Amino acid sequence: MKKIDHIGIAVKDIKVSNALFEKLLGIQPYKQEEVGSEDVLTSFFKTDTTKIELLAATNENSVIAKFLEKKGEGIHHIAFEVDNIEEEIKRLQNNGFEVLNEIPKKGADNKLVVFLHPKSTNGVLIELCQSIK
Repeated sequence: MKKIDHIGIAVKDIKVSNALFEKLLGIQPYKQEEVGSEDVLTSFFKTDTTKIELLAATNENSVIAKFLEKKGEGIHHIAFEVDNIEEEIKRLQNNGFEVLNEIPKKGADNKLVVFLHPKSTNGVLIELCQSIK
């Protein structure tokens, strides 16, 4: 793993949260994108070398909606940038980590993504992401 790529934060209202983070960080989001396969609307802020990803549900059955219902707004995941996502999947599985989606899928911000189950990472949802070339 190279570095933390972004921290994902689940929010109820993307417009309200965008305004809050604009004031907090002193910058505007550089990108807003809907990921239909995940039923989520994302908004990205870039601070130096790390990004903040706000995640809002686009329907009540989405993973984010369920997260918000159970835990409320807050940190949803930490994403790490990798050079070769397939190699990282194998390496982590060989080291006992449970991968939620063994086949990388297209995520937001032009990335391939895979998630590790929180029960194998001390309760933290970990995302691996690789830029699509």
